[in-house]
Order: sequence, then C-alpha cells, then structure tokens
Amino acid sequence: MKVIIIVVVVIIIIIAVFQSYTLMSANNTEEQKYTVIRKEKDFEIRFYPAATIATIHSDAKTYKELSGPGFRQLAGYIFGGNAAETQISMTAPVHMDVNDSVSTMSFVMPSAYNESNLPKPNDPNVIIKRTSEEYVAVLTFGGFASDDELKTYSEKLKNLLKEKGLAAYGHYRYLGYNPPYQLFNRRNEIIVSIKMD
Repeated sequence: MKVIIIVVVVIIIIIAVFQSYTLMSANNTEEQKYTVIRKEKDFEIRFYPAATIATIHSDAKTYKELSGPGFRQLAGYIFGGNAAETQISMTAPVHMDVNDSVSTMSFVMPSAYNESNLPKPNDPNVIIKRTSEEYVAVLTFGGFASDDELKTYSEKLKNLLKEKGLAAYGHYRYLGYNPPYQLFNRRNEIIVSIKMD
C-alpha cells in the first residue's frame, strides 16, 4: 500500500511539473496582434490587422477530422519542412474554419516574417498568404474544444450579436491557443467577421 501511495504521489508531481513548464512555454509564445474595440459582458469586438499565415485546405467537415491532419501538415512546414530547412517558431492562435465546403487550418507566422522572407514550403498543399484586416466578434471559452462545443458557442455568439444588432458575415471560425497536452488554463475562441460603420 505504501508503494502505491508513493507511486501516485510521484506521478502527480511529474504531471504538475510538466503542466507548469507547459504554462511557462505558452506565456512565451508570440500571439497574433489585435486591438479590442468594444467589450460586452459575454463577447468582445476586435480589430485584426493583416497578418501572414500558412494555410492548408481540407475536405474535412468536422473539427475532429481537421485538427490532427491539418496540424501535422502545418507543423511539418514550420519544423523544417521548407526549402531552407528553417525552424519557424510556433505562434498562437491556430485558426480553423470548419464548414461544409472547404475547411481550412492556418498558423499565423511570427511577426518577423512576411511573404517575401518566408521559406517555400516543401508540401505544395501549404500555402503562404496575407490576410485582410478585419473586425471580428469573439466569444472565449475554456476546456478542450470539440465539435459539439464549437456548435454550441457559435450559436451563442450568433444570438448575442443578434441581441446587440450587430451584422455578422462569413463562417463562424475557431481559434485554439494551447497545445493538446496542456490540461489547465485552456483558451478557445469562436470568432466571426462583423460589419463596422
């Protein structure tokens, strides 16, 4: 019995140390820049300037179908799968647009890079492009994302925007900020483009 207790305590300590390291690493990750324009009780409006992204397109119809394969393709690019064999730092968040036509996953490139100084991807399915600036409504939630949660929070944001008389357009998209092995302090967001006067 004593041995079991010791083993359990050691496992808990290892998990706690690993999670602390994960949280410290997450705090050092460059995040995509934005400006908060307006704060409401349950959501906020942000302005995102143009950014350089690496994107893959997929026929996946669910978060579950897109997340693993899409992440591997994009990670392959930033971890050296490019013409210069350059390691490119991971940033946050990961962008996902899951829909019934063509779904996408994108990594925002570190601010030191642009279309002209990024190495060419070895994988022709990884496309480097510049986004347009946009205003978005954002609803934040914790825990681990799933298809059900994405639908629930998208519907919640849709209703909140309707209550406030704000016009949204395009797909409701998902932003994920944490690695899958981070268990605590997880941050997920549903965003949608909105029309601003």
